[in-house]
Amino acid sequence: MSSQAPFPCDPRLPAGPLPTAWQNCRDSLPLIAPANRRRFQILVVGSGLAGASAAASLAEQGYRVRVVINHDSPRRAHSVAAQGGINAARNDANDGDSVARLFRDTVKGGDFRAREAGCHRLAEISTSIIDHCVAQGVPFAREYGGTLATRSFGGSQVSRTYYARGQTGQQLLYGAYQALMRQVQAGRVELLPRRDMLELITVDGVARGIVCRHQLSGRLEAHTADAVLLASGGYSNVYFLSTNARRSSVSAIWSAHRRGALFANPCFTQIHPTCIPAGDVGQSKLTLMSESLRNDGRLWLPARAGDQRHAAAIPAEERDYFLERLYPSYANMVPRDVASRRARELCLQGHGVGADGRAVYLDLSDAIAREGLAAIEARYGNLLAMYERISGEDPRRTPMRIYPAPHYTMGGLWVDYQLMSSVPGLFVLGEANFSEHGANRLGASALMQGLADGTFIAPATVPAWLAGQPAGTMSEDHPACREALSRAAARISALRSIGGRRPADAFHRALGLVMIDACGISRHRAGLEQALETVADLEAAFRSELALPDAGGAIDAELEKALRLEDFFGLSALMLRDALAREESCGAHFREEHQTPEGEALRDDTRFAHIAAWEHRPVGEPLRHAEPLTFSAVQPSRRDYR
Repeated sequence: MSSQAPFPCDPRLPAGPLPTAWQNCRDSLPLIAPANRRRFQILVVGSGLAGASAAASLAEQGYRVRVVINHDSPRRAHSVAAQGGINAARNDANDGDSVARLFRDTVKGGDFRAREAGCHRLAEISTSIIDHCVAQGVPFAREYGGTLATRSFGGSQVSRTYYARGQTGQQLLYGAYQALMRQVQAGRVELLPRRDMLELITVDGVARGIVCRHQLSGRLEAHTADAVLLASGGYSNVYFLSTNARRSSVSAIWSAHRRGALFANPCFTQIHPTCIPAGDVGQSKLTLMSESLRNDGRLWLPARAGDQRHAAAIPAEERDYFLERLYPSYANMVPRDVASRRARELCLQGHGVGADGRAVYLDLSDAIAREGLAAIEARYGNLLAMYERISGEDPRRTPMRIYPAPHYTMGGLWVDYQLMSSVPGLFVLGEANFSEHGANRLGASALMQGLADGTFIAPATVPAWLAGQPAGTMSEDHPACREALSRAAARISALRSIGGRRPADAFHRALGLVMIDACGISRHRAGLEQALETVADLEAAFRSELALPDAGGAIDAELEKALRLEDFFGLSALMLRDALAREESCGAHFREEHQTPEGEALRDDTRFAHIAAWEHRPVGEPLRHAEPLTFSAVQPSRRDYR
């Protein structure tokens, strides 16, 4: 196993009481005079909620900003796919919510594997996020009297999730997009679409730019800056089938990891419990059904294993409403890791429904009978229509069939309290960093984190970094740029020269099957060790058998897939090593050797109350570092939702 070493970086955690820590930190940060801000160039990779809001906010302050995206429009960023809502501790429902409660729910929901200071800051900022989005015109749902409407999400006993029907991510992204495009029109933001980041440029260990490949021309470009912000999203596509957009990848943060950025908790990946099951072996992605449906939908399975009767033919007394039975306090609103694990266990025991027995029912019939179809349509209409288009079944009449699927990644590049990675000048925002979600993200907290990082935190901490640096972006013909361009060109040339007969998707699908089986909802030592060998064999085959057909021009989708897959191979090995090293169960990381008699996760706070941060080494195994976690406001306890 990889060797252990003292933690090499200062997380810059604030001193003093948590309720005032962020304000005190912000008040102590150095500033840059308005007239001097235009001298600094900032480079943002990604245009989702974190990237678009950071770019717009920093440009509004007066900095010159360049935004690199791998889509044709910022509106295509994967944030658009989020459905259910965004958390905020405003207590509009008057049911006892508070910043302190959201903070405690976040720490507990992450199974005590996140920093207290970051979790409290996130809960604190949440209230301002809603005000900011309302000012942007985001059409949140409202009650009859005009107040903002809320609903519940997993891991909470209050109603704190604000939503725009089942399109919350889309509407929030449109708000950030409008702010971004206002700055583009003002000339303070330069937008560079259809680029894939391949390399991080560093000078004396400091981030100074990136190399990207233009998807239309095939040209390699170097872009330099005084600070680089990565907001490129998560890496669930390592499993091939996931709820992520097909272009979502690990490449941006993996290129930074190869240049010295520590990668934290890579095995902390979330399996979402409510997704439409795969229809056939040729499917290329999965579709999310919002967790918000669990507010009104009841999850159940036939009580008798092997019962293949139609749902309508199974009477209530022969149904197992398993989450209500196992977790009476939270019922269907238990956190995602718990719901996913229980659904999988029962399906493996023969209770599953559908053609292959890999689905559970999500039934809205009781809610429709209680509140009427119009009320349910008003809350979830677009979700119901989407399910019907994909499955061919009307969820208003027949229970939905859903099953857990890879969705979100809590792991990512390590950052300190100010969102700077272990590479000076490289900041990481949103899902691309290892976040405040610990070992399990509570539903509706991803949008909250993206906007907190982009709108409120980075606009304070990035200028503080720039205030200590000399202004003046280096030339794009600097030796460091030429070296990075050469590395990217050599990598592409090596892939093109393989001359095999198997396409990238064939390798990616095989890799995904290995990873979901060995490092998905549950893990165990033998499976992880075997998977490490299998992944190494697959990568060796990839490097000798990959087929890259001549695209006959600059546009080369197969090359793009191969580049992303090459990074996923490196990430897969790191995820498996991380899961092997963490000899405990916590949140979404469920090691079968470490569970309670009731089948719940069994943490080891003595040995593993830390953030695992991995250092890349060109030769040999990566080096595992551990940042200790301390708890003062919330003491670690058994995570009990019964």
